[in-house]
Amino acid sequence: MTVREFQGETPLPPQSRRDPQGGKAARQGGGAVSGWLNGFIGVLIFSGSLPATRVAVMALDPIFLTAARAAIAGVLGLAMLLLFREKRPERSDLLSLVVIALGVVVGFPLLTALALKHITSAHSIVFIGLLPLATAIFGVLRGGDRPRPAFWLFSCLGSALVAGYALAQGLSASPVGDALMLAAVIVCGLGYAEGAVLARRLGGWQVICWALVLSLPVMLALTLITMPRSLAGVGSGAWIGLAYVSLFSMLIGFIFWYRGLAQGGIAAVGQLQLLQPFFGLALAATLLGEQVSPLMIVVTLGVVACVFGAKKFAR
Repeated sequence: MTVREFQGETPLPPQSRRDPQGGKAARQGGGAVSGWLNGFIGVLIFSGSLPATRVAVMALDPIFLTAARAAIAGVLGLAMLLLFREKRPERSDLLSLVVIALGVVVGFPLLTALALKHITSAHSIVFIGLLPLATAIFGVLRGGDRPRPAFWLFSCLGSALVAGYALAQGLSASPVGDALMLAAVIVCGLGYAEGAVLARRLGGWQVICWALVLSLPVMLALTLITMPRSLAGVGSGAWIGLAYVSLFSMLIGFIFWYRGLAQGGIAAVGQLQLLQPFFGLALAATLLGEQVSPLMIVVTLGVVACVFGAKKFAR
C-alpha cells in the first residue's frame, strides 16, 4: 500500500511526483473541490496552534512544551515513514532539512511559546498575519523568483502596520513578547520556503516528517531533561494544549494542507492561509475569553490585505 493509495489518490509516475507545481496530473484527476476542502481543514487546524500553546504554557515550561511536541510528532512521523517505506533523503538534502527543523520544528514553536508568556494569543495572531509574506520573501531569496516592485511596496506597508500596532499598544506592555513573535515569523517563513524547495524532490508531508525525525534524538533528550518534577499542578487544559500542538499543529495539519495544495493548486489553495488570523482571533475570543479589540481587527485586516497584494505581485 502506497502513501497515495492511503490518501485516496491515484499513484503518479515518477516524473509527475517531481512536478514543481505540485503535480498537474493529480490536480486534474483529484478535483478542485476536494483540494479547497483539504486546504481549508489544514488552515483551521493551524489556526488553533497559538491558542493551544497559550493554554499549555500557563502550566508547562516553554522549552519542555517545544521539545515534547516535537518528540511526539517525531515518533509518529518516523512511524509513517517506516509504514510507507519512504526513500531516505540524499546527503545533499540534509542541510535543507536542518534549516527546516530549526525553523518549524524548534524555532517557531519555542519562540511563540516564550512570547505567549508575555502577550495574549489574540495579540500574537496579528503577527501571524505576516507569515505568508515572510514565506514569500524567503521564497524570493531561496526560489529565485523576481517579484514586481509592487511586491516590496505591500511588504513594507504590512511591516509598518505591525510596527505601528505595537507602538500604539505601548509596545504591548511587553517589547520582549513582540520581538519574540517577529523572530518566530522570520524563522518560520524561512522554514516554509526551504521546505517548499525541498518538497519538489521529497514530497510534501515527507519533508516535515524527515525534519521531525532529524530532530527527534535531541528533542527526546530535551523532553526528559526539562520534564516537570511534579505533574500534580498541571491541569487537563495544559495537556490538551500539548496534545493539540503535537498531533494537529505539527503533523496532521500538514497532511491536509499539502494534500490540498497538490489537488487544488499551490497558488489557489495557498490563499486560504490568509484566513488564518481571523480563525485564530475567533478561537482566542471564544475558547480563552481573550479580548479582541477593534484596533486588533483593523490591523489584522490591513496585514491580510498587504499579504494578499504582495502575493499577487510576487511573480
